[in-house]
Amino acid sequence: MSEAAELLEARINELRAAVRRAVSAGDRLAARQLRNELRAVETEWDEAVLGPGEAPTPDPNVPVREHVHRALTLLGAPSAPKLVMQVHTAFFSGDLAPARLTSLRRDEERSFRAAPFARPYYICAALTTDLLAPARGLLALSSWTLPQRMIGPLSPRVNLLTSAIRLADHVRGQPGISPDGIRLMWRLANSIPGVTGTPDSIDAEDVKTAAQRELAVHEEDDAFQRQQAATRAAQQLDQPAQLFGTRLSLAATRKEMG
Repeated sequence: MSEAAELLEARINELRAAVRRAVSAGDRLAARQLRNELRAVETEWDEAVLGPGEAPTPDPNVPVREHVHRALTLLGAPSAPKLVMQVHTAFFSGDLAPARLTSLRRDEERSFRAAPFARPYYICAALTTDLLAPARGLLALSSWTLPQRMIGPLSPRVNLLTSAIRLADHVRGQPGISPDGIRLMWRLANSIPGVTGTPDSIDAEDVKTAAQRELAVHEEDDAFQRQQAATRAAQQLDQPAQLFGTRLSLAATRKEMG
């Protein structure tokens, strides 16, 4: 199976376990929500393994958070809502309107504070390495490590290269990728030195090779900065703040105290 299909299979196993836990705890509402998410991921697995023509009709009741989750999982890095929308449109099925993303992170934070860790994952914030505050306009996954959700000076470039590599792998592993998918890969990759081709003829293997070459230049320094900030965040912030950030004034005060 392709890497994307393997990721989806792992997600299916996680959701099945979460459904069982919710049922055992008597939380029927959570069990239903998780079951809806499970159906959506199973649909994506069918498409990844059997091809779009063999997949069942998408469930119109799939929560917006599940659409965002699978797009971020494919990208593998904190991303702007616009890119999340583009990935969803190019590679996945189901309805996802831009307006539905506006309050998503706020709703996720409210849900977490009401019942911490009741869900297998949350759509959360990326945090800046200097102030430990929410990085403006970026969505992340709570299942990612704290360093992965940090944003330092080099991180935007590293994240772009990481996402370009993951999209290239996805394109290479999926027969019959739509033209929208190829063009989206080109948009991410056209600033990478060594990448050639047009939006309709770009080669996924070339994209991956060029992105890996540049990533090797920045990755170590970026990882060090992220790890330093993550260590500070783990010491200074409670769990909700580690996922959703804190006010700038409070973060700055904690930074000075640290």
